[in-house]
Amino acid sequence: MASGLNKKVRKKPVGKMIIMGVVSIALYAGLLLNQDIINSNFGKGGIYAFLPIITAFVFSYFHGTFTGSFWTVLGVEAAKKKKEMK
Repeated sequence: MASGLNKKVRKKPVGKMIIMGVVSIALYAGLLLNQDIINSNFGKGGIYAFLPIITAFVFSYFHGTFTGSFWTVLGVEAAKKKKEMK
């Protein structure tokens, strides 16, 4: 048997990249197009103080997932850490 047949072929996450990219664009567009509403609500204080934190987590998740998928589709992966032999 050829050793090349036993290799696992990982599919590139093109669909995931596109979906997360569209969601990221929609989030940024919504943020920029509704700045007045967002600023007035985020500045109220009290329980509204959590809105910027939640917003940051939502943006971070979708944009981060898009970016990770983007680099994977391009074939850029993190280097594997080598174990030191003592």
